[in-house]
Amino acid sequence: MLKIDSHQHFWNYDEVRDSWITDDMDVLRDDFLPQHLKPILDHYQFDGCVVVQSDQSQKENEFQLKHAAAHSFIKGVVGWVDLQASDISDQLAELHKYEKLRGFREILQGNPDPALMLKPEFTNGISKLREYGFTYDILIFPHQLKYAEELAARFPDQPFVLDHIAKPEIKDGNISPWKEDLKRLAKHENVSCKVSGMVTEADWKRWKLKDFDPYLDLVFETFGTKRLMYGSDWPVCLLAGDYGRVLNVVENYTAKLSEHEQNLFWGGNASQFYNLK
Repeated sequence: MLKIDSHQHFWNYDEVRDSWITDDMDVLRDDFLPQHLKPILDHYQFDGCVVVQSDQSQKENEFQLKHAAAHSFIKGVVGWVDLQASDISDQLAELHKYEKLRGFREILQGNPDPALMLKPEFTNGISKLREYGFTYDILIFPHQLKYAEELAARFPDQPFVLDHIAKPEIKDGNISPWKEDLKRLAKHENVSCKVSGMVTEADWKRWKLKDFDPYLDLVFETFGTKRLMYGSDWPVCLLAGDYGRVLNVVENYTAKLSEHEQNLFWGGNASQFYNLK
């Protein structure tokens, strides 16, 4: 069975650039690089991974693509580009030459404008992605799901993937209105979803497997096994558990799936979505 970790990060820690890492996240104030992840992936029999940007700069693309070129287990890179740039077409044409650059992401979850993704300048950038075969990762909080639904409706031929199941409030056990808004988004078949980032939305110290069941139930019910993919969110997941504990949450839940469904979830869907080689 092909196994792909569809969502993880690499960085050399920089206290200024990485100011989002607060004092209670001290475990992340370190370097996390391919040589640190490779033994973990090997231990859990993963064939490769997709690295996702954590900084919004051209330097970030260069950093991630350099590692991807040097390590065959890095199957794809989700980078960053200023989708609102007036020369976005020229930038995409230039970036298209990098074989492992599969798509882009904007850190929409923390933007002062929760509906930035619907601004004309932003949607103009989105409209150019498909021409070059680029995907788009949607990183948002639950209150932004309604904007993501409109974005997906406007671009039915653009492949989108929702990161971290839109970060529902698992710690507090809240499921609405995330539930209703997620259902509306999932109706758009051009949208896939990463089963990732859940442990950091739960109680970091005291979460239990059963805490995730209502959220997993809904995600599998709405997206189905053909549009879901596994992601560890390493090393951010270390805030709430090591790689094995995070993996166990999903392995425990998906054990009931058929062999075909498991093949899709653990690697097939990510490989197809990102067109991994």
